[in-house]
Amino acid sequence: MLRFQRFCGVVLTAAVAAACGGGGNAPGEGESSSAPTLIQVDGSSTVFPISEAVAEEFQKANPNVRVTVGISGTGGGFQKFCRGETDISDASRPIRPAEIEACQKAGIEYIELPIAYDGLAVVVNPKNAWAETITVDELKTLWSPEAQGKVLRWNQVRPSWPNREIRLFGAGVDSGTYDYFTEAVVGKEGASRGDFTSSEDDNVLVQGVSSDELALGFIPFAYVEQNQGKLKLVPVEDGKADNGAGPISPSAETVRNGTYQPLSRPLFIYVARKAADKPEVQRFVDAFFTSAELVREVGYVELTPQIYELAKKHFVERRVGTAFGEGGSQVGMTLEKLLSREQ
Repeated sequence: MLRFQRFCGVVLTAAVAAACGGGGNAPGEGESSSAPTLIQVDGSSTVFPISEAVAEEFQKANPNVRVTVGISGTGGGFQKFCRGETDISDASRPIRPAEIEACQKAGIEYIELPIAYDGLAVVVNPKNAWAETITVDELKTLWSPEAQGKVLRWNQVRPSWPNREIRLFGAGVDSGTYDYFTEAVVGKEGASRGDFTSSEDDNVLVQGVSSDELALGFIPFAYVEQNQGKLKLVPVEDGKADNGAGPISPSAETVRNGTYQPLSRPLFIYVARKAADKPEVQRFVDAFFTSAELVREVGYVELTPQIYELAKKHFVERRVGTAFGEGGSQVGMTLEKLLSREQ
């Protein structure tokens, strides 16, 4: 899609022409015709396409507001956010205890808002004719710290697979995708082998797997949707999570109904409490609650109306903090469960 084709660089300023003002455009509601107001967003490359799409549409209606969207990764984004450098942090996992502490020390209060669902996809090159399915146990064999320098060939994962080198691609250590994947597959957040090609930019991973017949990687499902023909999905089987249903592929249906486990997760934005009182930030955040079509357009799964209403209520009430206890990745915690806890 065009939105993904415009993805480039570490920081993208959506709708630059609109941000520069001029041209006789009327200012947005409550804005003057002077220099544009700046809203700074940074964080997860997974959440980036959603924030970029919302920012682009928002700036069309608010030409005197400039929104910049960066891709420092979830961890890198939280570092900037807890230093007070950004207004909103994109996150593909809940905030971690260390990040909570950093924000507290800096006096940064935040509002945690779910905005969409995502599934982590296991992918191989389309020329791969042997990896038709994979189990969570096999993924653990492949990605655990003990595998480094030892599990190097396909037949070491499954004996029927060829005796050929396996080349791994995955999210970088600053990525919430890395945190969630390691928690879901290895059983401990951040625990994995280190001898794989990593990047916080998911497009780099797409390029790597799509150009290497011996590659296997994990990426957000949306990037598979946007690169059909370049990647081959590998359905995942986990007897504990799928109730014996067999290998399951990520899709809008399986992610939303929770059957694609343990690799389904919610996505978030974190809004600085001080920034939330600015009219332009209020309007921008409100746009996330009415952007289900944009969420679908960029390949993610929209929330239910009930959860969107809950998130909107939290923002209106300026409810600060995290609903995930001590924070961090929590595999299997659906937003429906979270909603029940909140109520």
